[in-house]
Amino acid sequence: MSAFPEVSKIKYEGPKSDNPLAFRWYNPDEVVAGKTMKDHLRFTVVYWHTFRGSGSDPFGGGTMHRPWEDGTDSVQNACNRARVAFEFFEKLDAPFYAFHDRDVAPEGATLAESNANLDAVAKVLKEEQQRTGVKLLWGTANMFSNPRFMHGAATTCNVEVYAYAAAQVKKAMEVTKELGGENYVFWGGREGYQCLYNTDMKRELDHLGRFFHMAVDYAKEIGFKGQFLIEPKPKEPTKHQYDSDAAACLNFLRTYGLTDYFKLNIETNHATLAGHEMMHELEYAGMQGALGSIDANTGDLLLGWDTDQFATNYYLTTQIMLVLLKYGLSPGGVNFDAKVRRESFEPIDLFYAHIGSMDAFARGLKVAASIIEDGALSSLLSKRYSSWDSELGRNIESGKSSFRDLEAFIMPKGEAARNQSGRQELLENIVNRYLDR
Repeated sequence: MSAFPEVSKIKYEGPKSDNPLAFRWYNPDEVVAGKTMKDHLRFTVVYWHTFRGSGSDPFGGGTMHRPWEDGTDSVQNACNRARVAFEFFEKLDAPFYAFHDRDVAPEGATLAESNANLDAVAKVLKEEQQRTGVKLLWGTANMFSNPRFMHGAATTCNVEVYAYAAAQVKKAMEVTKELGGENYVFWGGREGYQCLYNTDMKRELDHLGRFFHMAVDYAKEIGFKGQFLIEPKPKEPTKHQYDSDAAACLNFLRTYGLTDYFKLNIETNHATLAGHEMMHELEYAGMQGALGSIDANTGDLLLGWDTDQFATNYYLTTQIMLVLLKYGLSPGGVNFDAKVRRESFEPIDLFYAHIGSMDAFARGLKVAASIIEDGALSSLLSKRYSSWDSELGRNIESGKSSFRDLEAFIMPKGEAARNQSGRQELLENIVNRYLDR
């Protein structure tokens, strides 16, 4: 029996369509900048918000109406939920999904029981993948919800919790490999500190580095070829998380010799919580060859916490796609790490939310591709830095100049040449013109 009987497969109907269950901009087979939209965007539905989100918040319990749930935390219910999830993926025409181990299968009284539960549900996931063609973009382990992880997982002060975390990741990696996952993500939900009085930061970071090296070693042992990803976030639930932003993550990876094995999964809401724009975090990771994937959401600037809302702002999606077209995204994807509002509690709202954000990213892709093709921003950017194309600039950039050389050049002039205008307002107007088309 269908969980969404009122919904047929979502199709592209074009910008003039007013059908809320159709795409206006996302046309999977349309070629933009040399690739299909489907290949550019690699849309991914996340299991945790879409199928495990209850609508609860710090001030009230769950609100979501999910008629396929039987009210139990049983393996049978988890298997039924998996089949419902794949009906949703298939009708949405989403090519990928992603999960935490504890999203898809209930945690047992022991690690062995938890592993058995995960194996049982993974069998259904594999059957559904084969039936629908939907692929696993990435798997990961939830090492933040259970009270055992109150002090962290790979940065815990309790060595037995550290061992438990290692065993849990080992199993999650095995299942991810079995399901053909193209990536494996680490989000350090409690890898940080609340109080430095009781924290040995260096020891904790050393333990985290050692943990990641063990993960790399095990991936080689079992033949897992997927990309490892770290997801930066500055706070929540800890006061300070060690993976606070792209710069902190890359510094950590270099310090512990892990840059060959890890890239970053950048999230909009996490970027803004860190005091950055999404475009900044993407550019910082991309310019260093470390951009692996993105979590497609946004926050509410009037609230100030991780609200994980669906991104529907064309300016935001255009900015994101300007960077992604420069650096690429594969083997990652555009992951909808976003949840419907607790007031949007009916199953149909899941479709409205995903359709709207998929359209927003498709629109952003087309606008960004046109801007790049026309050189609308690049020509002004090149002009701004044109002095660096001189012999003096080339000598500095190639390492041929010293302080003495530069002093000898500028001293006779007495003053530097006049600056060029930054033209920020003009650049913003240009982007507006493309969005108006």
